[in-house]
Amino acid sequence: MDEDRIKGAGNQIKGSIKQGVGELIGDAKLQGEGMADKAKGKAQSAVGGAKDTVRDAVDGKDRI
Repeated sequence: MDEDRIKGAGNQIKGSIKQGVGELIGDAKLQGEGMADKAKGKAQSAVGGAKDTVRDAVDGKDRI
């Protein structure tokens, strides 16, 4: 598993927490930061997944 996938998952969790707290306390800025963190995390996870796919293809491993 690529490091980007791990960091991406962490950013998605952090974003979900920020967004939820922002909604709970009515803080639109915090809510927006949470949404941005979640988007960043999704992008990082996608990059990590692509790296894993390329690495596995080069190593000759089949992914199911």
